[in-house]
This record gives sequence, structure tokens and C-alpha cells, in this order.
Amino acid sequence: MSVEQNDKKYPEDIFKRRESIVRSYARNFPKKFVRARGARLTADDGSEYIDFLAGCSSLNYGHNHPALKKALMDYIERDGLTHSLDLETDAKEEFLREFEETILKPRGLDYVIQFPGPTGANAVEAALKLARKVTGRTNIIAFTNGFHGVTLGALAATGSEHHREGAGVPLSGVTRMPYDSYFEDGVDTADYLDKMLSDASSGVDAPAAVIVETVQGEGGLNAASKEWLRAIEKIAKAHGALFIVDDIQAGVGRTGTFFSFEEAGLKPDIVTLAKSISAYGLPMAVTLIRRDLDIWKPAEHNGTFRGNCHAFVTGAAALKHFWRTDEFQKEIARKGGVIENRFRAIAKKYGSKTVGVKGRGMMLGLDVKDGAIAGAIVKECFANGLIIETSGPEDEIVKFLGPLTIEDEDLNRGLDILQEAVEKVLSKKLKSVA
Repeated sequence: MSVEQNDKKYPEDIFKRRESIVRSYARNFPKKFVRARGARLTADDGSEYIDFLAGCSSLNYGHNHPALKKALMDYIERDGLTHSLDLETDAKEEFLREFEETILKPRGLDYVIQFPGPTGANAVEAALKLARKVTGRTNIIAFTNGFHGVTLGALAATGSEHHREGAGVPLSGVTRMPYDSYFEDGVDTADYLDKMLSDASSGVDAPAAVIVETVQGEGGLNAASKEWLRAIEKIAKAHGALFIVDDIQAGVGRTGTFFSFEEAGLKPDIVTLAKSISAYGLPMAVTLIRRDLDIWKPAEHNGTFRGNCHAFVTGAAALKHFWRTDEFQKEIARKGGVIENRFRAIAKKYGSKTVGVKGRGMMLGLDVKDGAIAGAIVKECFANGLIIETSGPEDEIVKFLGPLTIEDEDLNRGLDILQEAVEKVLSKKLKSVA
């Protein structure tokens, strides 16, 4: 039977017929997309959408940026390697040199770079395994509402009940501690952690590492203070644990600087990066390791696709194009200010009990306190040409993750659509309870 005959016999579309029901984003945005450029997506019916999701921060430089596309096309046309395991290639060499000169040296960082399997979760797995290998300890300190991936080691450090329920086995080796401002009564959660680790009878095993996000993307855009982050780093080191920053969603410029921890003056022992490190949406991840901690045996943590040369090419091109000067960073700060001002104006209109603002840089969200309300806002936005998603324990945060390169016209139009959607949904909600 031909494909055409088969589609007639089974009239529902191929995605519903053959793709697992595990899919999620497609449920909120039921269109077939065929083209993308900058901050815009085009569907097969010609309709256009402004993209405030950007691959969940995997496309910080937007879709098909011309400078990155040209670098990749030139590389492909000269028959550059696509797949290289961990062989030495010119594409990897260029990425390593550019990362060293443009990112590490100016920040006084001396990390060696491990290329694990090309996902954020695999970068976290490598970080946790190495911490345990270095210290000889097994326990990891992670934080409430943290998200580090859904493979078993990373999932054990993830707080989300929804994702943890998918494991099918006990998730162990992690002790959960309260994140900054987790308690509403102002409890100093850094002091709480120090007390638990200092008390030999607390029941908390000495940790191999403390892993933290400076801004919790999936956990609800909770942004830790600089003081709290510095305290956690100091506590980790005082208790013989490695300090790991998971910068997979908050890094690569999303919060304003290349690394999200720069403004706090942190020097993590290990840093995990993925998502936008390839710059083009290509699978790639890195685990940055303090040089003296690099005690792996050859191939002790590996992966078939750790040598994605196309990702090396676009990743290097982005570092050259965007990060050799501070102009791009200034633009992120400017646009972040535009978004924050618009969000705070919305929050002021409805009051802090109805709408709040969370996050940092261009990683900001509207806390509408209710997952159903946030979902209705997302649906209304999509109906009017904007793709935006939610986060938080109850999906109560409407989250901006648009490209850092977004044009002002698209940014302002998208913010207008979002504001109109919030007003429409909340006016219905307020009328229903009046």
C-alpha cells in the first residue's frame, strides 16, 4: 500500500498516527511549521508566528542567522567532517580556540572542556559522575524546583514531580535543600544548608557536589541573589564538595552575560552548558571542568555523537560574531529592560497578588499564580500569532525565552500580543469571581 493510500485509509495525520503521545509542545501549538528566520516561524498554510520560545533557549541567536548559516554551508560544501567521535578535527580546533580566547581567558577561567553526549542531561551526568569520582563521596546536594534533565542521574537532582514520576525506579543519591527565598518567612536557606552539613547528626551525608541553577528556568524563573549564590559556593567548598553551576538554560547570554554567574563573581568547579552553545539548534553540550579535577580515564564517559562537527562550526561562528566585543551584551541588557518594563506595567495594573514578575535578563516571566490562567494566556497568544510557553511547579509562569537577537519590531509586537492576551484572560477571570 502506498503512503498516499495509507493516509486515505487512516485519515488522521501521520503525527497522531505514528508519533508517541509523549510529545508536548505540539499540543499547544498545533501547526506544521515549514520555515524559520530570526524570531519568526512560518506554517504550511502561510501563517506567521513570533517565536518567544526559541527552542526553549536553544536558539538564543534566532532561527537561521545568516552569519551562522554561511559558516555551516561553507563547511558542508568543502566536505568537512560531520561526525568525528572524539577525533581531532579542524572544526573542533576552531571551537576550542575561540572558546579559549573569547570566553575563558577574558574571564580568568581555566577550564578543560569535555564533550559528552550532545544533550544537557548528559553534561549533567558527566558532572555528577566526575564529582563522585573526585571526592569518593556519593551524595549530591540539589535544590527545590531545580531542573537538570530526565536521564536517571540528572533526574535524581531534578525536583519536578511530573518528570520524576516517569523514572520507573527509585531516584537516589541526592539530598534536596531549599532554594533561595523558598520559605516566605525570610529563612536564610544558605545558613540552613550550612547547618545541616555542619551537624554530624543531621542525617545528611557529606556531599560530593552542590549543583545549582542561578535562575531556575523550568522551576519557575526563580532568580537567586548574588549574595545567596556566593554563600552556597563558599559552603560547598568549606565542606569539601565541588560547586557545579548548571548553566544550560540560563547561560550563553540569556541572563545578560555569557555565563549567568559572572555578575555574582563565582568560580564554579564545574559548569554545564548545552542548548545554545551550538548557536544553531544543533545538538551539542559541554562540561567545563577545573583543570586539576580532570581525572577521567580515557572513554570513561563517552557518547557516539560527542563529535558533532557542524555544531562546532556554528558554535565557533557565534562566538566570533557576537562575543568578541561587549556590544551584544549591551543589546541584551537593553532588550531585557524593555521586556521587564512591559511586564512590570502589566503586574502593576493587576496587583502583586494577581500578577508578578520573575527572572533576570531576557529570561523573564509573568507569574499569574494559576496554571489554568497561564495556559489560557498561551492559547490566546497562539491564536494571535505568538508562541510562548509556561514554567513553574503548576505551569503558572508565562515565560519569555525569545531570541536574544530579536528585532525591536518583533519584540514589541509580541509583547503587545501577550499584553492583550493577559488582559483578555484576566478580565474574564475577574468577572467570573465578581
